[in-house]
Amino acid sequence: MYEWYGESGNYSTSEEDRKRDVLVHWCHGAPGIALTLVKAVKVFGDKEFLEAAINAAEVVWNRGLLKRVGICHGISGNAYVFLSLYQLTGNIEFLYKAKAFTCFLLDRAHKHISAGEMHGGDSPHSMFEGMGGIAYLFLDMIDPSKARFPAYEL
Repeated sequence: MYEWYGESGNYSTSEEDRKRDVLVHWCHGAPGIALTLVKAVKVFGDKEFLEAAINAAEVVWNRGLLKRVGICHGISGNAYVFLSLYQLTGNIEFLYKAKAFTCFLLDRAHKHISAGEMHGGDSPHSMFEGMGGIAYLFLDMIDPSKARFPAYEL
């Protein structure tokens, strides 16, 4: 039987690529799956979906400080995994983790981008690939209970 995740708990990007466990992005891997699983919990109320979302979030916590800053395949998007779980469960630990990712961006992103240690995005000012995603996350962190992943949650 085909498994979507391996020993690491991450989700593969495709069936053909299931042995290459390197991507932990909203568009590839555990972050996007976690957000989808949170939606499934809201629709179906299934505890198995919640457990799977929490497990995927653990992968994001352990491997989600990436070398990119945007929402699609960067740290900003990964922070939304924790915001969505915080909103769903009320568990302050998820808010703490969202704040930790956000504080990393606030404190270090510009310095690391300037030094060439992080990638500012193929389109550096865009929402999904660049600094626009950081700005959106910072605005959402003003009131985390109302945060919404852009163009995904309405």
